[in-house]
Amino acid sequence: MIKMKEPRRPWEVFHMDLGTGLPPGVDRGYNACLVIVDRFSKTPIFLPCHKDDTAKDTALLIWNRVISCTGIFTNTISDRDPEFTSALWTNFHQLFGTKLSFSTAYHPQIDGLAERMIQTLEEMVRRFCAYGLKFKDFDWFTHDWRTLLPALELAYKTSIHTVVFHTIFFTRLKLIVPHNSSKSSLQADLHSNFHPK
Repeated sequence: MIKMKEPRRPWEVFHMDLGTGLPPGVDRGYNACLVIVDRFSKTPIFLPCHKDDTAKDTALLIWNRVISCTGIFTNTISDRDPEFTSALWTNFHQLFGTKLSFSTAYHPQIDGLAERMIQTLEEMVRRFCAYGLKFKDFDWFTHDWRTLLPALELAYKTSIHTVVFHTIFFTRLKLIVPHNSSKSSLQADLHSNFHPK
């Protein structure tokens, strides 16, 4: 078994993988989600994308939406999908002086964080999103999984994590976020306040 050196700070090492088990999104036809997970704090980032995005598309998504918020990492761990194995990724990591590590078929646990987060995301989407894209609730809001991502990310970050035994926000910021489990549906519906009819 390959032993990974554990990071000493948030976003020093992150795992990434592409979740493709989602229905097509209404807006821009998103049909996949790039899932990034910080190895230190277990913080996820969900980025809607397309199954056929190129390595350049994926690198730009990470540059624009991850590195600008987290800073420069030292190591990225992914499987051997074409989005992550191209010469562009090698150049990307050489530019920053960072390392790109791949999981293998014999050691999938190395990339297990992203894989497990994709399973959790797909389960959350199934619970809160109607798969019939024409379905509308009483507010006439179409249940498009892409618009739920910020609320799902917040709900995950404010729940007690089974590995670190407190919330992700507490792990990262030592911040105690008020959480009322009797109003958990409110967390999943937060997006409706920011997306008026």
